[in-house]
Amino acid sequence: MDIALWIAQGLLALAFLGAGTMKLTTPREKLMKRMPWVEDVNEPTLKLIGTVEVLGALGLILPRATGIAPVLTPLAAAGLALVMALAMVLHTRRREWNAYPVNAVLMAIALFIAWGRFGPYGP
Repeated sequence: MDIALWIAQGLLALAFLGAGTMKLTTPREKLMKRMPWVEDVNEPTLKLIGTVEVLGALGLILPRATGIAPVLTPLAAAGLALVMALAMVLHTRRREWNAYPVNAVLMAIALFIAWGRFGPYGP
């Protein structure tokens, strides 16, 4: 099970590192073409979301891999699950039902990691 958790952590970290980096480095106007929801958030909020995603990605890997404060890994996973829940609220408000499957899968993986690392395979 520890291997499955590491695989999930790696995949989720890659997903959020990529998404967060894109939000931090791509101009808002260009993002609006690919992600219509961006028009509902201002620039500082968009950068905050990107920062949270990048930090969450790092938190999924580094604490557990280095052995320094490994309790931060399940906290990062729980935080990213919350980010996905809030994303689903935004998409519900915008009636963007096609975004739900991606949000649900990412949230499920994050919850799996949080469960495993808080529970039997934790610090």
